[in-house]
Amino acid sequence: MSNKPVTVAVVGAGNRGTLYASFSLKNPDLCKIVAVAEPRRRTRDVFVSQYDIAPSNVFTDWKDFIAAGRLSDCVIISVQDQLHTQVVQACAPLGYHILCEKPLATSAEECIRIADSIKNAGDIVFAIGHGETNLFFSIQNSYHRSFLFLFLTVLRYTPYNKAIVDIIQSKVFGNPINIVHVEPVGYFHFAHSYVRGNWSREATSSFALLTKCCHDVDILCHYFHPAVPIKVSSFGSLSHFRKSAKPTEAGTATRCLQCPYERECAYSAKKIYLEPVVKGNLGWPANVLTDGPPDIESITQALQEGPYGQCVYESSNDVVDHQVVNIEFSNGATASLTMVAFTEAICDRQTRIHFPNGEIIGDMVTFTTKNFQTGEKIEHAPKFEEGGNHGGGDMGLIRAFVMAVKENNNKSFLGEGNCMDHALLSHLVVFAAEKSRREGKVIDVGNFERDLRAQMGM
Repeated sequence: MSNKPVTVAVVGAGNRGTLYASFSLKNPDLCKIVAVAEPRRRTRDVFVSQYDIAPSNVFTDWKDFIAAGRLSDCVIISVQDQLHTQVVQACAPLGYHILCEKPLATSAEECIRIADSIKNAGDIVFAIGHGETNLFFSIQNSYHRSFLFLFLTVLRYTPYNKAIVDIIQSKVFGNPINIVHVEPVGYFHFAHSYVRGNWSREATSSFALLTKCCHDVDILCHYFHPAVPIKVSSFGSLSHFRKSAKPTEAGTATRCLQCPYERECAYSAKKIYLEPVVKGNLGWPANVLTDGPPDIESITQALQEGPYGQCVYESSNDVVDHQVVNIEFSNGATASLTMVAFTEAICDRQTRIHFPNGEIIGDMVTFTTKNFQTGEKIEHAPKFEEGGNHGGGDMGLIRAFVMAVKENNNKSFLGEGNCMDHALLSHLVVFAAEKSRREGKVIDVGNFERDLRAQMGM
């Protein structure tokens, strides 16, 4: 292992890029941020100052960053979803080790293309912020050049899910037969991100199941491994966040700051953004609205002029606010996923795993196991050693990625049973589920992938 810290460039210094970069502040011996590409001036300046980045390594556009050649060992790609494919395909030939935020891409075809780009790039480490344990693979592509692939997903890397997987793999209760999984998005979180925010429209982002729940589908696939998903069905719609649901008391108001119903409205932008800032809360979600740290003046201006101040019933959103997905696996097991906006909990996933001889019930922080044979019931509280969101998975992800680069193909990092095909599969299940929702029919996952590849001439 090298004694030098791994050098890292960040393309997109928003919420996710900043979160991953913060790992270096607590672990300067492991990694150092040396370059950034970020179009927003104040956000860029704050980031440059915090990480003491040389002026020659500061860019306003990711294309200028690429044109400068390889500037670091690694790159964290946390741009908007629709740019993932372009940026990955540009970084891979330069030999960057890559951590790309989820989803892999916004179309099934691009997921395949981005995988091929990595396979053809030579010896690089690739990670997707979509959640996995430390699984590394040295495999051969069609050109007989090996590459090191690290498939990390945020949910899989939490101490909570690692503990659950250990129990599943121990087979103490037998093999899992059914899983019921709920992703409670949170009523104001959904309004922030999927009604007013960056993921509100399919044309500028993608459908909600992909942008919000691709890692939920992935963790279900991980729980059932080595069984694979074979059939999927899905139902859902945009039921509430539409003009027909607007309270009559709101009248013709299109912005919260001018709305007579604002104090009674659960989705008041003044309640969600301005009032917390007045009380000194300068973090999420208010910090997403401004270029640089938020204050009363900048938040007020954003609510007066930008999308975050619009009435949720007058916004241009078109993604579903609730959806269910049903999956059948190759061993006959089944799973259901419910994504719903209308919850107090914010992404505190709730899961029930049913076995022949036991049950696991968890909430992403703690879980309970019940042994039907002995009657024993045990409360489990896995320790969160590092911060970040997703139950500690974010920091686990960046740590594993950095260590993979630092130690390269160290055998202690090798794990069982995963590869780029598995990364693609969990994404393709999401696209198949959305096809089912739109067309009202059960989708055969294998046929879906074969048809897709045939259309691409593969």
